Amino acid sequence: MKEVLCVILGGGRGTRLFPLTKERCKPAVPLFGKYRLIDVPISNCLHSGFNRIYILTQFLSESLNKHISRTYKMDPFTKGFIEIMTAEQSMEDTDWFQGTADAVRRCLKHFNDPTIKHIFVLSGDQLYKMNLMDMYHYHLDKGADVTVACNPVPAEEAHGFGVMGMDKSSKITKFVEKPENLKAINDMAVKTREGKRYLGSMGIYLFNKKALIELLTRDKKVDFGKEIIPDAIDSKPAYAFCFEGYWRDIGTIKTFYEENLALTDSFPPINMFDEKWQFFTRPRYLSPAKFENSCIDKSIIAEGAIILSARIVHSIVGLRMRIDSGTTLEDTVAMGCDYYETVDQLEGDATAGVPQLGVGKNCVIRKAILDKNVRIGDNVKIVNSKGVGDFDGPNYYIRDGIVIIYKNSVIPSGTVI
Repeated sequence: MKEVLCVILGGGRGTRLFPLTKERCKPAVPLFGKYRLIDVPISNCLHSGFNRIYILTQFLSESLNKHISRTYKMDPFTKGFIEIMTAEQSMEDTDWFQGTADAVRRCLKHFNDPTIKHIFVLSGDQLYKMNLMDMYHYHLDKGADVTVACNPVPAEEAHGFGVMGMDKSSKITKFVEKPENLKAINDMAVKTREGKRYLGSMGIYLFNKKALIELLTRDKKVDFGKEIIPDAIDSKPAYAFCFEGYWRDIGTIKTFYEENLALTDSFPPINMFDEKWQFFTRPRYLSPAKFENSCIDKSIIAEGAIILSARIVHSIVGLRMRIDSGTTLEDTVAMGCDYYETVDQLEGDATAGVPQLGVGKNCVIRKAILDKNVRIGDNVKIVNSKGVGDFDGPNYYIRDGIVIIYKNSVIPSGTVI
């Protein structure tokens, strides 16, 4: 589909996902033990038939750059591409991207291929499976300049979204960004099978290229949700595309944690076993996971993991992760490791008194996120027994009661958190 360009926004600081974004940008955060957040929108684009993709980023982009270059290699005969586009200084502008719309505005000069007629603008931190081709045909059928994907949300969640009102033809008549109270959107409620709902913007937009250029160049407004979309509704044919499938914004530690563990449910909200619409990621050719005398219940274990006489309950264990004997993991997301240690390295760890990669012996870890390449010694307890909501520790953080051991951290033997 040469007429369509997909632009994935990934340039924000990702402060709500800190400390997972301490050393990487938000789209590069690991997901489900083996994927990255960026794999979700890219996979949706590719399954939908759109293979001309730019990813806009500016903060801590090295990890993302490596993942994209090692994962997505397009056949040159398709004329498709998946490329990183970072903030760059020019003679006219030396600032960083100031917002989502500003990022796209400053990259417009790179979208000058005359074959491109329509531009998708997508978020890099959402979880969903959606055929964007359906939205594209809907956009054409409506004769829209702008189409905004929306998802029905309950009243108690409406304050976190841009809420839309529409007429019988689905033309958007009103747009309120993150309403402070329901009075402002009372007339925008719709009836669904689940009852009264509001149409929350998914942050997925489809623009006619000419309309997008006009909207972005008429002034210097920097945000799509707060400024560009309301302007478009006033001046352009703008329509709502209602998507009733599963969709979540993975913007906070709590949401990230809950959505990861939801995959371990008997009937998870996202079907990861659908071979017709799988998420793509980097192929690593690791050996299968290895278990010795262990108990695994309602958990997901990625390839290359080594589980030695351990108990894993309602948890995700990522690539190459090693869990030693006598250890219990409950309600925990362990992201795994980027490499295995050699025998010489393990001996060096022992000599230096440094824990090896992974989790040591006789540990108890509950309601935690273990980022990549952590080293947790023997007899460690990570249980947040005092029920602390938020706290910044020397080599860990607590957010929403969830203990996060951030990337490359070392937790000495005997530590209690």
